[in-house]
Amino acid sequence: MTWAPEAAARRGAAEPRPPGAATEAAGHTRLQMLRLLDSSPRGLVEKEAEERLLHWGENTPPEPAALPWIRRFGRGLRDPFTAVLLCLALVSAAVASWGIACVILFLVGVSCGLRATSEYRADASAASLCDRLPATATVQRRPGPDAAPRVREIPSWELVPGDVVRLGPGDVVPADIRLLRAARFHVHQAALTGESAPVAKYPVDAPPAHEKTTLPARSHLVFQGSSVVSGSGVGLVVATGADTQYAGHGPQRDGATGRRTAFDRSVHRIAWILIRFMLLTPPLVLLANALLRDRGLETLPFAVAVAVSLTPEMLPVIVTTALARGATGLARDRNVIVRRLSALHDLGAMDVLCTDKTGTLTQDRPVVAGYLDAEGRPAAQVLHWGAVNSLWTLQLADPPAPDPLDDAVLEAAEGMHTALLRYEGVAALPFDPERRIATAVVGDPGRPGTHTVVVKGAVGAVLDRCTRLLGPDGEEPLDAPGRDLLAALADQQAGQGLRLLAVARAERPARLGPYAHPDEHGLTFLGLLAFHDHATRTAGPALAELAERGVTVKVLTGDHAATAARACRDLGLAPGTVVDADRIDGLSDGELAELATATTVFARCTPTHKARIVRALGDAGHVTGYLGDGLNDLPALRAADVALAPQGAVDVTRQSADVVLAAKDLTAIGHAITTGRYSSSNITTYLHITLSSNLGNVVAMLTAALLLPFLPMLPAQVLAQNLCFDAAQLSLAFDRPSPAALRRPRALHPRDFLRFVTGFGALNAVADLATFAVLVWAVQQTDSGQQAAFHTGWFTENLLTQALVMLMLRTACAPREGRAPLPLRLAAAALAAIGLALPLSPLGSALGMSSLPPTYYLILAAVLALYAAALALARNRYRRRTTG
Repeated sequence: MTWAPEAAARRGAAEPRPPGAATEAAGHTRLQMLRLLDSSPRGLVEKEAEERLLHWGENTPPEPAALPWIRRFGRGLRDPFTAVLLCLALVSAAVASWGIACVILFLVGVSCGLRATSEYRADASAASLCDRLPATATVQRRPGPDAAPRVREIPSWELVPGDVVRLGPGDVVPADIRLLRAARFHVHQAALTGESAPVAKYPVDAPPAHEKTTLPARSHLVFQGSSVVSGSGVGLVVATGADTQYAGHGPQRDGATGRRTAFDRSVHRIAWILIRFMLLTPPLVLLANALLRDRGLETLPFAVAVAVSLTPEMLPVIVTTALARGATGLARDRNVIVRRLSALHDLGAMDVLCTDKTGTLTQDRPVVAGYLDAEGRPAAQVLHWGAVNSLWTLQLADPPAPDPLDDAVLEAAEGMHTALLRYEGVAALPFDPERRIATAVVGDPGRPGTHTVVVKGAVGAVLDRCTRLLGPDGEEPLDAPGRDLLAALADQQAGQGLRLLAVARAERPARLGPYAHPDEHGLTFLGLLAFHDHATRTAGPALAELAERGVTVKVLTGDHAATAARACRDLGLAPGTVVDADRIDGLSDGELAELATATTVFARCTPTHKARIVRALGDAGHVTGYLGDGLNDLPALRAADVALAPQGAVDVTRQSADVVLAAKDLTAIGHAITTGRYSSSNITTYLHITLSSNLGNVVAMLTAALLLPFLPMLPAQVLAQNLCFDAAQLSLAFDRPSPAALRRPRALHPRDFLRFVTGFGALNAVADLATFAVLVWAVQQTDSGQQAAFHTGWFTENLLTQALVMLMLRTACAPREGRAPLPLRLAAAALAAIGLALPLSPLGSALGMSSLPPTYYLILAAVLALYAAALALARNRYRRRTTG
């Protein structure tokens, strides 16, 4: 009988449906789930599987539709400065100032094009990273309704709800599965929960009706993206493709969370202050000229040109160029993909990095930290017998069931290899979740007629089976107070963040018959094996480097408090008072922000806890990054200012990240932070220079417009001057901050920024007004028209002062390496040359300029010298105040 929706309806069966299947599987018995999915323990019939594949689609996570390049281009128009420039272009076109309109539109196009191209390339690079999901799955299907089931490998995308699959060590779970049978089955589901230890999974026929544990904690459910550590299992596929828990956390695009990043917030605050001023400028110019100079709408092109001159219209181009250069360098040299360009600035401004523990600070494997006897002293024989147990339970298990704790024991006992091989394996009783122990029975050729039963497992389970203990003077009885003392010793070690296994043994007369669970009683307690998570090789130095760069690391983990604290101490990161995440449930946002700022480690975190902590840090004024690789990290990644994920992260996590690292390695983040601060320093320098210079020019120009009987500069001349200055400032993207400028987070602080702009802008305005006085005298010495001479003199002075500002103010905000780099020096020299030569060229005549008397240039040189001296004094004072 084949399955189809219509056929199922005719039979009166409910149509199998995957949505919410994991939730249903959590509360139904095995038989109910088989009926719900119209399946059988023998597996689906091949034809049924084909029909279901057509009906429900392939077992692949939904990929977000690729964003077309034109839409990426359009997203660049959301920048506030870009939007204002578009408005100014429309006003210019409306008053027939076509030159201004065309130039503005060209700048907008260059900025949006650069941004769209860079982000498109970054997404393409991220999409080319390896896929984490398995390529094949072992499925049990039947050729026909009455045929025997066959086990074969199929591509994992062909799995459908109702399939019966088999899982073994090393397999990645290909779908959401409800276990039907399992033996010593452990999975690693850190991607879902953040817990570093493997979790035991086993089938239960009737789950508790009111069980409150989360889905990943249910013992009979395994989820797509988890990996099998040991044992074997057979399960029923309950959800595939977009209906799995794995795919239920689909990636969101930039801005989908509704939360602006640090860069967005800073730029928008500065932008809107300037936008308000720009919007007021044209009406004020028109009104003042109408009232004082009896001029009408003929001054509108000049008013628009003044507003344009105040706008840092090259900001989108400069920002995109600086960030794109940094992103290209990271991709080329470090294999770090920046998927959102502004995330590079956020990295530079980041002062708090939140991360999970497993895989970042520690590897996904334990190591033996110690082996203690009953009195808490080091005892090599505990490791010896623990290794005997690990070796022969692995050797005799059928099928083999590798376990990370066994691997750690054998690695620690590598020097005992010869001693271990003298034993002969007799029998093994593998670990299971109910007994919580594993037993090996071995024989020693030197002691014929005797078998040794070696037991290793959970401390409580082993102690319950012990009647004696091995003390300093040999074996002695173990009574209830003795068990309490041993349990206290285990609790003390566990409180230091160690995982523990107890080791015991007993001598038995050799026999040919099988060994069973009763043989595991009447044991002699030998001691404890202690384990801790192995620190990653680069974590310690990377944490020290991040601290030197002013970045505070906070650990948000699903592990226990003691385990997390131990890992931090091993790496030199003081954990302080570890806060269990349950404590934050009753806190307000303000209280949580205060707690999160003071706390280094949060333990037992759920995804919701992680996101709330990250959001609270942002609300407290921190620029926060989050590094994660699992589904449990997605809410925190979306709440952070900059989301980081390693190349090996699950797909939906990697697609939601702003920055994709070559590996889950804090060292790579250090390089990315340096690049971000490098780019941010150049962007900040541009903003300081251009806005202070532009503000001074605008103030002087408005003052002159009210004092002179003619406009101080024609609209075309204002535009030409602005274009020359903007083009020269592209060289700032190639400036070199000194190492000192990269040691601390670099963020745009609007208050300090505006103080700088107004102070140096006023100084620039004074220099312009001094030039204005010189020009009033100079125009009287020339035979050409007064307007042309005034326009020419001011045009030249503006470009010369702007070239001077580029070279001198670049070191005001942050230390720089030596003298200005060659591109910057060439750009400043070209700007000065244009200011001197353009008025004498045919183009100068076309723009309404004329020659000036030689004495003007001598006086202008004196004014520039005084301006440079004043600029140097103000710059040095500003640097002393900001660094002191």
